Amino acid sequence: MSSSAVSGVTPSSGLIASVEYVHGKKRESIPLNRLSGYKRDSARLLWVGLKDPSDEELIKVCKDLSIGEGAALEEILMSHKKPKVIDYGNYIQLVAVTITKQNKKLVFGEMQMIFGVGFVLTVRRGGAMTNSSLRERLESSPELIARGSDFVVAEILDVFVDSFSALASRLETEVNQVEQKMMLRGFRETDIRKLYKQRRDLLRIRTSITPMVEICRKIAVMKSTIIEPDSRSYFTIVSDRIARIDEQIHSLHEALAFAFEASLMIGQSQQTDITKKLAAWAAILAVPTAIAGIYGMNFEHMPELKWVFGYPLSLGVMAGICGFLYWKFKKSGWL
Repeated sequence: MSSSAVSGVTPSSGLIASVEYVHGKKRESIPLNRLSGYKRDSARLLWVGLKDPSDEELIKVCKDLSIGEGAALEEILMSHKKPKVIDYGNYIQLVAVTITKQNKKLVFGEMQMIFGVGFVLTVRRGGAMTNSSLRERLESSPELIARGSDFVVAEILDVFVDSFSALASRLETEVNQVEQKMMLRGFRETDIRKLYKQRRDLLRIRTSITPMVEICRKIAVMKSTIIEPDSRSYFTIVSDRIARIDEQIHSLHEALAFAFEASLMIGQSQQTDITKKLAAWAAILAVPTAIAGIYGMNFEHMPELKWVFGYPLSLGVMAGICGFLYWKFKKSGWL
């Protein structure tokens, strides 16, 4: 018999882990076919992790855990683009958006955390980050898991914040490079397109992060027996951390906006300089053109036509006027 059959996980199953902890210590893995009728209490914690589960699989898990009926089940089944939190009384649904950068592209995912007394159900969709390392860290400190499902969720959010912070630092480096590039050689069309994409990415990141500030604050003051006093302060700390990252992302967005406006001003200034230079040279060249044009009319009676110094005099007048105009334009900054 295969190991998947023993654990109750089929090859197409979205189950990542389903573990029972007693007083914070790992007791056993609970396959999905044994979730029905599972008795929950404050001394035990069941942590079920799913990744891209099918609707049928998720419906069965929710039914076995006695969560999600009617509209609540529809809320769990749907994909979400923005964070949210819903208190259903005996359990809480928290939706967070995960953001990672792969091959210079932002990858957005979703993680739902449905938790109540004695259980946590995490549902990851898309490019959501994994909880494996967090689970291992918590298992090495049973006293943390023993604090309950609300503390585990706060720990998950804290890991989210770490990933947001690392992403913000990476984006800050990229924005600084953009600003330095602009100051050194200005922007080309490809640079402006890239800058616009970066601004759009930052705006989308803020849309995903900003609501988490209020959500964590809401959980911290939520009138629910699921949230313990110690965990409330933890959610407040997480909220403050997210708020700082949100402000950092906002500053980066403003910096790119300034860089974009500055690039337009530099481009306009360069066009104005070119226009001035063209106008100045056109005025200078107009003088010899006019004089030569007059003498090129071939009239019989023309001033100084047969005078021995007529030719050098006309050249001198041309050179003198052109030199004077060049000096004036140079002095005024047009050349």
